Amino acid sequence: MISTQDYSVLPDAATLKTLCKALAALDAINSPDWEYRYYSYNADWAEGEEVLTMRDGEGDEMLILFRAEGCVINGFLHEYDQPDKARITRGLPTYFDDFIFGEPVNSIGSTFCLWYTPAHGWQTGVLEDEEDGSEELLSIFDGNPETYAEWADEYYGDETDRSPMDVAAVAQVYQGATLTKELALCIVDKVEDWQQLAEDLQAIGYPYDFG
Repeated sequence: MISTQDYSVLPDAATLKTLCKALAALDAINSPDWEYRYYSYNADWAEGEEVLTMRDGEGDEMLILFRAEGCVINGFLHEYDQPDKARITRGLPTYFDDFIFGEPVNSIGSTFCLWYTPAHGWQTGVLEDEEDGSEELLSIFDGNPETYAEWADEYYGDETDRSPMDVAAVAQVYQGATLTKELALCIVDKVEDWQQLAEDLQAIGYPYDFG
């Protein structure tokens, strides 16, 4: 499992960005109401910066910043003690400082931090505690569409009669395939508002063609 103890299978920044956009697109299909989505993505966070946000509604959050220089992951799990932030970010490139030490990350908190640069790959600072909860938030990045499908079927379908997701359709989204109405309807039984979904996908920066 991916964690701060073993991030050897965590994809590089470009691959992770594609996956993050896919997760946000899938959540936009599964949950028309942004407030109830787990994953959201802002392709226009700031000039030259894009951000994935994960919120579980119970206090755990993860933000991933993408820049031309690489990316940085900030994770916060409310059940874990916050370590010394200066130690878990030791060695962090300065171009990530405004994000990691500014808002909203500063107010959210940090229980773990990982960053990627082309020159050095993935790195983390000084780990004060092996049990930092990172495995809980990073497991989705294993690149396996079944991981998302199984999670989403439980999370979004627990109290509904919706059909299980087509894993092959999820795999297409993972690969960045242009989202069509036909593909979307392999993921959910019905889309109530195609215009809203189109606007959400545009904000994510995910390709679509609804004809």
